[in-house]
Amino acid sequence: MKTLNLKNKKLLITGGTGSFGKAFLKHVLDKGLSEIRILSRDEKKQEDLRLNLNNDLIKFYLGDVRNYDSVLNAVAGVDYIFHAAALKQVPSCEFFPLEAIRTNILGAQNVIKASLSSKVHKVVFLSTDKAVYPINAMGLSKALMEKLILAESRLHQDSKTIFCATRYGNVMASRGSVIPLFLNQIKNNEPLTITNGKMTRFLMTLDESVSLVLFALANGKHGDIFVQKAPACTISDLALALLELTKSKSEIKLIGTRHGEKLFESLVSSEEMFKSEDLGDYYKIPMDGRNLNYSKYEDFGKDVEDDGISYTSHNTNRLNLETTKIKLLELKEVKDFLNK
Repeated sequence: MKTLNLKNKKLLITGGTGSFGKAFLKHVLDKGLSEIRILSRDEKKQEDLRLNLNNDLIKFYLGDVRNYDSVLNAVAGVDYIFHAAALKQVPSCEFFPLEAIRTNILGAQNVIKASLSSKVHKVVFLSTDKAVYPINAMGLSKALMEKLILAESRLHQDSKTIFCATRYGNVMASRGSVIPLFLNQIKNNEPLTITNGKMTRFLMTLDESVSLVLFALANGKHGDIFVQKAPACTISDLALALLELTKSKSEIKLIGTRHGEKLFESLVSSEEMFKSEDLGDYYKIPMDGRNLNYSKYEDFGKDVEDDGISYTSHNTNRLNLETTKIKLLELKEVKDFLNK
């Protein structure tokens, strides 16, 4: 697999003041980039990050991916883009689905359009397991974002601008995720609120999410989607692991499934699995580059061996209570909490 030399390149991260953006910056500040741009709409988060990093290499662009002019202004002259800006909270998107459409779909289209106009070399879009067999507005909007990427990639297969995507599950301790909630409840001696103890979720660290997008940047071709193989655990084991690590006497309280929640998540559908490529630590789902003249390719369809098994948080490597503890101890947030 290829690696990419970022020396003297210009890079843009949309939504770069979020959890992914901040983790990503730590990985690339010493790679010899000539400029790193952050496009986001929250001036307070920009100011906090500016003061925290104090690095002239980083240029902050105040704007919103919903606005094409904002995007075009930030994109002009860059070599690579990581599109991380999104509405990510499942319940919020359930109540305000039009907002998810405006940010997750139309915002992505603005990035695509501006990238083609500015002749960007490659754009890596960040998607989610919730885009596979989507049942909630957040997942549906991300699934349509992926469809936009694939459609534009088919239309511009001769273009020097490459669009590809990464798809991953829960990023541990990221904004809005359950681990910070549990730690805060433990700190305040409150019950740990879980919706369904049998729910399973993929577990991925922020560092692993950064490695995945860098892999996609180096190896992605038109319309590729990359998935990292990740372990999973039940929400019950996750809560119990934190209670045991912190020696907390807090109880676990069942509050019922929230709007739009699934029992388990899928990273690769069964329909995608038969055409995906196993790259060791990753799956690559290549683009179907055919046009609408299907009969020019095959008269009777392709006979494939599809066992109907998708790659899910139920059938991936399942962590038990002890191995969940080990995974949690990879997190700075957990280690800092234990050392207080």
